[in-house]
Amino acid sequence: MSTNEATVQWLGRREEFEYADSVAGYTLVAVRLLVGYWFLHSAWGKFAFVAGEPFNAAGYLQNAQSPIAGLFEVVAGTPWLLEVTNVMIPVGEFLIGLGLILGALVRLAAFFGGVLMVLFYLGNADWANGYVNGDLLGFVMFVLIGVFAAGRILGVDAYLEETEFVRRRPRLRYLLG
Repeated sequence: MSTNEATVQWLGRREEFEYADSVAGYTLVAVRLLVGYWFLHSAWGKFAFVAGEPFNAAGYLQNAQSPIAGLFEVVAGTPWLLEVTNVMIPVGEFLIGLGLILGALVRLAAFFGGVLMVLFYLGNADWANGYVNGDLLGFVMFVLIGVFAAGRILGVDAYLEETEFVRRRPRLRYLLG
């Protein structure tokens, strides 16, 4: 097993560490695929043609005991916002999951997945057993996927970044990877 060295600035100090490059790529792809499946599966069960009835977040939003309960009450009490939420949660989860599985627009998917996980974390706010829960760990997974550009390994993003279109617009790489 070969190792690589990396350097990071941490609290004003330069830190070097080694990582196993032969395992790192596989691990990153595995995390990307697992989180993608998690979101795709979660979305699938919310679609009306699968669940038998349309997804409705109103009950959850109205009864949330959380630091952002006021925001949730506004969304639940505003019909058009509630309808947008009812559509965007399953569609957003599905697109995030699909993007991660395909390795396409991974950083964009990771950003929006992270936003959802923060909202879920603050919305659930069940911290009786501590502040670390599945929602927080899901957020951390999205951060790792985005920071390490997981779509560049066995993903569509690796091909997209080689196109002339992206080469001429290097800022697009912030959405890819």
